[in-house]
Amino acid sequence: MSDLPNCPECNSEFTYEDRGLLVCPACGHEWSPGDTAVGAAAGPVVRDANGNELSNGDTITVIKDLKVKGSSSVVKVGTKVKNIRLVEGDHNIDCKIPGIGAMQLKSEFVKKA
Repeated sequence: MSDLPNCPECNSEFTYEDRGLLVCPACGHEWSPGDTAVGAAAGPVVRDANGNELSNGDTITVIKDLKVKGSSSVVKVGTKVKNIRLVEGDHNIDCKIPGIGAMQLKSEFVKKA
């Protein structure tokens, strides 16, 4: 049996080594053996206002009053939001804010709790 890792793109077990790279014959993906987070499997890297890396499921705190578009509601400073989900785009955090509902936030207006 081979002790090579599965492909990070398609999870195929039929990887092989070629000139110092690992290759997947199923999808054609090539990566170096030292890579731990490769391609789309790694997801977006999102940092809060203090530079801390955020991940799915984290709890964050809002650091600035945020107006809710299309409503007279405001998300106040210090509001804690649990179980966030990271997405790609300008507003890179999906979450549910207590008393307001589902929203998308920019990571520059939050800090990791």
